[in-house]
Amino acid sequence: MHGPVLPGWLLVALCAATGSYCLLRMRSGFEGARRAAGGEAVMGFGMAAMAVPAAFLTPPPWMLTGYVVVFGGTALRALWAARGGAHHLHHVVGSLAMVYMALAMTAQGAAGVHGGHAGHSAGGVPLLTGVLLLYFAGYVLSTGLRLLPGAAGGVIGGVPAAAVSWGARPELALACRLSMGIAMLAMLITV
Repeated sequence: MHGPVLPGWLLVALCAATGSYCLLRMRSGFEGARRAAGGEAVMGFGMAAMAVPAAFLTPPPWMLTGYVVVFGGTALRALWAARGGAHHLHHVVGSLAMVYMALAMTAQGAAGVHGGHAGHSAGGVPLLTGVLLLYFAGYVLSTGLRLLPGAAGGVIGGVPAAAVSWGARPELALACRLSMGIAMLAMLITV
């Protein structure tokens, strides 16, 4: 990821922590929650790997190709799962955004070095980047609104929220989705 080093490392830490929690959420007793958590864990760890500052590690071309393959496959899997729920469409958009950013990173890397310093040309398509920024800004706002007190209620599947294990708490899943949405916005801004 191109941009300042400290925010890049903070983004890596946020995405890795979110991916780790999503792995823990996979122990939930609800099958749908496990599937969603697995896709979100892949997204969190992939975002963490992609957010490593370019000043520290410039990814080799094979790694960028790997991002395209992994997130292209994730997008296809989410598209297949979208038959059962609208949330999977968000996973499709997120995975395709990761493919887009990997391709943009490849284009930025192909710009090479000009006059002794790295090229600073944009690697992405400004219109597509803008559309993705608008989508994720809307997603972050709507997810944040659902986290407001009283929005979710105190009952989860007919069980009082206090009796549900921390790995199956919907507000924690929403917090993970919110943090990944914010991270996606931060990554898209650098494209």
